[in-house]
Amino acid sequence: MRIAVLFAATITAGMMAGLFYAYSISVMPALRDADAAVFVEVLQRINRAITNGWFFLCFAGTLVLAATATVLYALSGPGKVLVPTAIGLGLYAGQLALTAGLHIPLNNALDAAGTTDPAAARRAFEPRWVPWNHVRTLLCTGSFVSLCWALVQA
Repeated sequence: MRIAVLFAATITAGMMAGLFYAYSISVMPALRDADAAVFVEVLQRINRAITNGWFFLCFAGTLVLAATATVLYALSGPGKVLVPTAIGLGLYAGQLALTAGLHIPLNNALDAAGTTDPAAARRAFEPRWVPWNHVRTLLCTGSFVSLCWALVQA
């Protein structure tokens, strides 16, 4: 059961890393030269579309699975698996804190801005959201790599 939980945590961490990476290398660069109204409308649509059960399953599921794997290996597993599993959990928790503290409030503010002043909404959103998305991409990637290493050790 420990390996199955660790495997599921690894897969979901990889999926989240891939999602944030896709924003870093394709979505946000594609919108960089778009008109402010288009930029705001597209991101508002994405924010509505991404709020679904499949996203939440990976977004929250990674934390639950990684925490469960950490506890299982702490209780009765090889110590060489516990350390990278705990590191993976910590990195993923850091990503969640960043998302909750910065990205979700920025997304909500962008949604609340509506279409009245898209240029102002974009200025308040893009310069902060984009670079910190790179950071959460790195956090998720580090989590994925750590969990992969734990699987190799298991």
